[in-house]
Amino acid sequence: MTQENSSTIIKFVLVGFSNHPQAEMPLFFLFSLIYLVNLFGNIVIIILVVIDSCLQTPMYFFLCHLAFLNVFYTTTVVPKMLCNLLAMKKVISYELCLAQTYISLLMGAAECTLLAIMALDRFVAICYPLRYLLIMNWSACVQLAVGAWTISFFASVVPLYFTIVPLCGPYIIDHIFCEVPVLLHMSCTDTSLQETLMVTGASGILLLPFLLITLSYLRILVAVIRMHSVEGRKKAFSTCSSHLTMVTIYYGTGMFMYMRPKSLYSAESDKLISLFYAVINPALNPLIYSLRNKEVKGAWKRVLERVVVSQRQRMLS
Repeated sequence: MTQENSSTIIKFVLVGFSNHPQAEMPLFFLFSLIYLVNLFGNIVIIILVVIDSCLQTPMYFFLCHLAFLNVFYTTTVVPKMLCNLLAMKKVISYELCLAQTYISLLMGAAECTLLAIMALDRFVAICYPLRYLLIMNWSACVQLAVGAWTISFFASVVPLYFTIVPLCGPYIIDHIFCEVPVLLHMSCTDTSLQETLMVTGASGILLLPFLLITLSYLRILVAVIRMHSVEGRKKAFSTCSSHLTMVTIYYGTGMFMYMRPKSLYSAESDKLISLFYAVINPALNPLIYSLRNKEVKGAWKRVLERVVVSQRQRMLS
């Protein structure tokens, strides 16, 4: 999208679910509920990690980054989608559309990188338990987190800025929000170069972290097999199973969405895929990884006890 063209584009029509008008009101309430669950679950995780010293460990430090990512990403997408479900004119401004495109790509790249770092964290915790706190010290964790966001920015936002293509009217987006594959479908020029760059970039930002995750879990598997303690094996598998579930869900949808040619584009199926990784998956992450964890439940209980004690003291005073 060139600077000259961008000045003439004011709004896009965002089709969303307007092809199924009878479903728009039920979907509004459903997505509103999922969004509230997402906000509550992820914000609770951030608050608990900040105020409870028992959760101030490397694993929960990276979970805080993932929780922030989930909240920020869905807040960029869901409120506008909810408004359009109720609106007669389903439009999105050029500026917001472009913001959604950049943010969705950045958040997707950051989640890939953070999932890889979390796999590395589990690898160190299980394979080098006595040296875990020495290796994964706070300085290393901060550097890994800063590196994850920096690499994600330069691997996603910067290439997109230089390769985004001019769009042709009518400016109708048959999707639920703006993202790269959808905008490429609207291009009025040959996008073979952009598609190649998108697949190449996606291969790097998806496959390299995925390779690190795979190698980490292969080493973890070998270490777990060598364990003599059955309880130790159960604890290791319990810790890893949640992370593996997140990886499977995220990478399955992400690879299908970004690592394919435009000829395989299907509006209806892509809406469902985007719904899953942009709306549903962020709400599932805290449930899968944290809220069922005994440490998080214990922290939640301690915080509630503090609140009750504080209220009693106020009443007595």
